[in-house]
Amino acid sequence: GRPGQGEGFANGPFPPPPNAPRRGTLYPAGPRRGPRGPPWGEGRPPAGRTAAVQPPPVIDMKLFFKNPEKAGFQISPDGSHFSYRAPWKNRMNLFVQRIGDSVATQVTHDTVRDIGGYFWKGDRLVYSRDINGDENFIVFSASIDGTDAKALTPEKGVRAGTLDRLHNVPGMETKVMLQMNQRNPQVFDPYLCDIATGEIKPLYDNSKENFEGWITDHNGVIRMATKTDGTDQVVYYRATDKEPFTEYMRTGFKDSWNPLFFTFDNANLYVSHNLNGRDKTAVVEWDLANKKETRLIHEEKDYDVSSLNYSDKRKVLTMVTWTGWKEERRILDPQTQALYDKLAPKFEGYDHWIYGENDDETKFMVWAGSDRQPGRYYFYDAAADKLELMAEQRPWIDEDQMAEMKPISYTTRDGLTVHGYLTLPVGREAKGLPVVINPHGGPWARDEWGFNPEVQMLANRGYAVLQMNFRGSTGYGRAFWEKSFKQWGKTMQNDITDGVEWLKDQGIADSTRIAIYGGSYGGYATLAGITYTPELYACAVDYVGVSNMFTFMNTVPPYWEPFKKMMYEMVGDPKADSLLLREASPVFFVDRIKCPLFIAQGATDPRVNKAESDQVVEALKARGVEVQYMVKDNEGHGFRNEENRFEFYDAMEKFLEQHIGTRPTPVKG
Repeated sequence: GRPGQGEGFANGPFPPPPNAPRRGTLYPAGPRRGPRGPPWGEGRPPAGRTAAVQPPPVIDMKLFFKNPEKAGFQISPDGSHFSYRAPWKNRMNLFVQRIGDSVATQVTHDTVRDIGGYFWKGDRLVYSRDINGDENFIVFSASIDGTDAKALTPEKGVRAGTLDRLHNVPGMETKVMLQMNQRNPQVFDPYLCDIATGEIKPLYDNSKENFEGWITDHNGVIRMATKTDGTDQVVYYRATDKEPFTEYMRTGFKDSWNPLFFTFDNANLYVSHNLNGRDKTAVVEWDLANKKETRLIHEEKDYDVSSLNYSDKRKVLTMVTWTGWKEERRILDPQTQALYDKLAPKFEGYDHWIYGENDDETKFMVWAGSDRQPGRYYFYDAAADKLELMAEQRPWIDEDQMAEMKPISYTTRDGLTVHGYLTLPVGREAKGLPVVINPHGGPWARDEWGFNPEVQMLANRGYAVLQMNFRGSTGYGRAFWEKSFKQWGKTMQNDITDGVEWLKDQGIADSTRIAIYGGSYGGYATLAGITYTPELYACAVDYVGVSNMFTFMNTVPPYWEPFKKMMYEMVGDPKADSLLLREASPVFFVDRIKCPLFIAQGATDPRVNKAESDQVVEALKARGVEVQYMVKDNEGHGFRNEENRFEFYDAMEKFLEQHIGTRPTPVKG
């Protein structure tokens, strides 16, 4: 649907600020965005800081992983208030403050779970959270004085989210469009919800077609519906809500044709696609009647482009964004360009993004940060040309003590160029260092440049950290993505191994002190690394990782069921490819594990079931091999609660120090 319809940042002309690299999702997904190559020759290691720089003090682990002081600032539609998330009783809650005032009102008082994404709707806030990490998100609304908070969707067993904020749609001042899988856990039906009264009613009888996704126009009318037959992606269309849906576009899952939003007259579409022989996705204007591209808005030679932003007030396209080795943008209209030109001198040396605004587009939220600066939030009054610092996300982090995240590339054994990031510890010679290899999750995701607390904590302890966007990582186009098909534990793992060998060849790594750590697919890659190349690693940390391809396929959430055929094509069919999947399942090769292993798992994880970790632990114990195992009953796919993060990273820090590190006692911050 339209930008900003989800539960995160407000709809408008500007994208959300770049985030730290994501732990992967293990969602079945196609090509998305990709990194720009490094600014130096391939294979050349980055130049570190000058030798005169001294190693910083060892910083207390909690300073990297405690909740931010304030985060997620937004402006109310009328420009009178701003909102943000901040900790209360160790959970991130919502606060609202009138612009010009010095005291904020606490809106939510949640002690179960952090408040996740949220947005303004009129003078109310709509927000979501799940319970214990089960990813069955509940949508709530509350007034800005903290009274009248209510759950809008079921609080157990249903996954819900926002489909369309219905922002500035006449007659919908207190209504939003939600989607949830209450009727059928495999598909998401649309509902109209009054956030003031809590009244909710179905918008479409989906019992026959079982459409899985929905796309609205600028009037809040559902004009498109999507579903998959397992491999083909099918888009259905109707001109008005009085007409039935008819099939409009059918593409194989290797093709990408994604409607972004309707043109401002609701007649045509803006689409990102890689049809007609394209390897990289491009953003185009699409003629609905004639089913063809009519105008190329932006494409890149080496990377997928799939994000487009617009001004809701002025009805113009404002910006296209994509991920190079940093987040990149091309501004499309003079007014937006003038705004960025005015702000640029104020943020020299930092990435900066306007990411939110009031309805009049006169007041803006600005984010600025870098690989060493976690992020600062600013309020900008364009009429007065006044920029005001609202908060630092982590003011206790001294960016001068943080390490630079440098883009690198290397060539794999079969001639593929893999891009990644190398973070070297400050004040230490880039020679013979202990190393943590950190493959990302997904696997159809990617690592990005930016402040990453895990990487910075490890670098602060003296470890070099290598992150690589192995084949299958998104954003490099169709061919690079397809090279990962049925390659779990094979060429995908070779890409990781070849990165280790590159570090050794450069002299950066001490070959006797290399650890591998990853979450989700990265956890799988960790287990694969120590079973298929056991001589390479001195120790390993597996965080919610897959161990058995058969049990993993059988325990995916119900809303993944429609995509199982696609998963079989991309990963392997448990029946037709049983030998392949057995070879790719580390649990069957635990007898090869030579190094110490630490496993962490959330008991309610809907993506990687706890049984994935249990199997490895039991197999190792049966051999008399000791394995450190941490299970959190109130967590899912990754630890979100602050106290659990502290316990995990404290254990990981001690584990790595015992097996590959040497460092002084931490100085408390």
